[in-house]
Amino acid sequence: MEPTTESYAGDPGVRWMLAFQAGSEAAFDRLVETYSGQVYALFTRFLGPVPEREDLVQEVFLRVLRSRERYTPTARFSTYLYRVAFNLAVNHNERERTPRGFEDAGGEPEDAARLGAAPESADPSRELETDDVVRAVREAIAALPESQRMALILAKYDELSFAEIAVVLGSSEKAIKSLVHRARESLRARLKPFLERELA
Repeated sequence: MEPTTESYAGDPGVRWMLAFQAGSEAAFDRLVETYSGQVYALFTRFLGPVPEREDLVQEVFLRVLRSRERYTPTARFSTYLYRVAFNLAVNHNERERTPRGFEDAGGEPEDAARLGAAPESADPSRELETDDVVRAVREAIAALPESQRMALILAKYDELSFAEIAVVLGSSEKAIKSLVHRARESLRARLKPFLERELA
């Protein structure tokens, strides 16, 4: 059965977007306040700390603004936003030609740790080893094809279902399951030397 507007009536983003569609400028302000941090975090995880992140966040909400009249809720509002953000991120990478990713992402070691790096240790003698693992995880993620990288990020960080990720990437649920599986296998293969060292 096709989703209806009522299917997402409980989602605050959908309610605010529909209120904005009906003429409430304050509702649009709520959308920006509530979701801009999530979109910024998504760009950081997908692109790394590129200086254009804030501009890209603004462009996401400009596109939301322009879609005011034609917007129809067919998913959670965050899912809709992530689709817009993914398209912008891919376009950004195409313009840059040499996309940057986790290999130069400074300041977010906990993100890499959540995708397989060793937990932080209170033992100072292990700090360099932990840094090596975190760096390796970032580089492994950055090396993934764009669709695999985004699917993995959305599954791990934002805990989206495969069906929701399929909406973001314009794919099928079955294809997303395969993408996430391949992404995890690629990470395991690239990080095997580090995992073996941790278990030694």
